[in-house]
Amino acid sequence: MQLVVARIGRAHGIKGEVTVEVRTDEPELRLGPGAVLATEPAATGPLTIETGRVHSGRLLLRFEGVRDRTGAEALRNTLLIAEVDPEELPEDEDEFYDHQLIDLDVVLADGTGIGRITEISHLPSQDLFIVERPDGSEVMIPFVEEIVTEIDLEEQRAVITPPPGLIDESEAVVASSRDEGEEAPGGADEASKGDA
Repeated sequence: MQLVVARIGRAHGIKGEVTVEVRTDEPELRLGPGAVLATEPAATGPLTIETGRVHSGRLLLRFEGVRDRTGAEALRNTLLIAEVDPEELPEDEDEFYDHQLIDLDVVLADGTGIGRITEISHLPSQDLFIVERPDGSEVMIPFVEEIVTEIDLEEQRAVITPPPGLIDESEAVVASSRDEGEEAPGGADEASKGDA
């Protein structure tokens, strides 16, 4: 199975290094020296990582055969793709690869169906499940322990306990009201309950 593990950004310096936008939780495994990666567009690769280092919080890579800024700049926006055994699991039992989560059914604790995970969005603060509902609409569910209580790969489902308003907007609790300084229903305590 092929997984996108990074996207090449701009050239860094004059010796062929590039910045990369990491798209894997295991960059040390997927983006280490000696790794051979397929590319999209395919004509750019395959690329073999020669060196890697972190500079100012960004991963910099140099590929075999790329020795100058012009060569590095030609790789910009190329996707790096690793071949991964579909049976391989992350080392931590509470971690999952995206391909394990895509297409899982999302259900409430009582078994009520919400939809199906169609995409995982990786944000700096947390990951989000993009869930397609039976009516075709989408809902975003933060992949945090307080909301996603169980991932059952054998049953192909994710069990969630969403806060009010996450799934059904009509259940949302208004935390503050800006009109005429009125206090929201439920008082000021409601704002702190939604922190996930």
